[in-house]
Amino acid sequence: LTPFSASEEMRSTWQGKAGRSPLQALYESDQFEQSSLQAVHQQRREMLSNICSRYTRKRRLLQPDDLRHLVVDDTHGLLYCYVPKVACTNWKRVMMVLTGQGKYQDPLDIPAHEAHVPSNLRTLSEYSVPEINYRLRSYLKFVFVREPFERLVSAYRNKFTLSYNTAFHKRYGTKIIRRHRQEPSDRALERGDDVRFEEFVYYLLDPRTQQEEPFNEHWERVHSLCHPCIIHYDVVGKYETLAEDANYILQLVGADTSVKFPASSKTTRTTDDMTAQFFQDISPFYQRRLFNLYKMDYLLFNYSIPSYLRIR
Repeated sequence: LTPFSASEEMRSTWQGKAGRSPLQALYESDQFEQSSLQAVHQQRREMLSNICSRYTRKRRLLQPDDLRHLVVDDTHGLLYCYVPKVACTNWKRVMMVLTGQGKYQDPLDIPAHEAHVPSNLRTLSEYSVPEINYRLRSYLKFVFVREPFERLVSAYRNKFTLSYNTAFHKRYGTKIIRRHRQEPSDRALERGDDVRFEEFVYYLLDPRTQQEEPFNEHWERVHSLCHPCIIHYDVVGKYETLAEDANYILQLVGADTSVKFPASSKTTRTTDDMTAQFFQDISPFYQRRLFNLYKMDYLLFNYSIPSYLRIR
């Protein structure tokens, strides 16, 4: 497959089922008239555009491999770039309802593991180059983002502190312990199931890590997964305003009113206070280096430097 340019879709001329752009649809709808949400999303798009123009010197061409995270809904003219640890299981469930031709009615009826089976949803990388360009130009494109360190701690907690994630313990935990723990026990080297957050940070900052392979999607930066300076997203949803933003998108594409985004469980959620506790034992030197690693996500999506960091 040849590389293709994403310049045309930067004009964001999404045509829905009725052949209207998202903004036209907004203006014609009483529901969204003078909507404060509309202003919020306009602001987010402008912020993203400004940061992109300031920090990206040379626009590169997208390769089909860059599009593996873009889930396609041809029925509603929708492209969703999924970011792990940002409500992506629930969004995949919703996409399965939207694309399932009536097979699924309620997103919560779909088991979480089924939402992540690759064959259940098509991604943009599976299409031909002309089909890719058409969808980038014509469909409504959205992504959901989250405070970067909160997302990182959420990934660490999920993948390294839960006993059932043995695949991650074997694949990453054993390597992290071998490289970043002094005098590890034989048991730790074999099982990799007791990685400390500090060791995880050392692993992320170790130059060898990215030389050997790309970051796992659970801790890869959003700008590397979803390419927001090349693909012009119509809606940038935030984890912090998940319910409102999800509802906004579903109304925007004319989804059936029976399709509801699942309410999030607050019980095990990684919060700002919890994230601050994880960073207590990380030295200012490593805090700064880690912040620099995720700096573009902070800038692009307008997150401020966390108050708990000692890097000023």
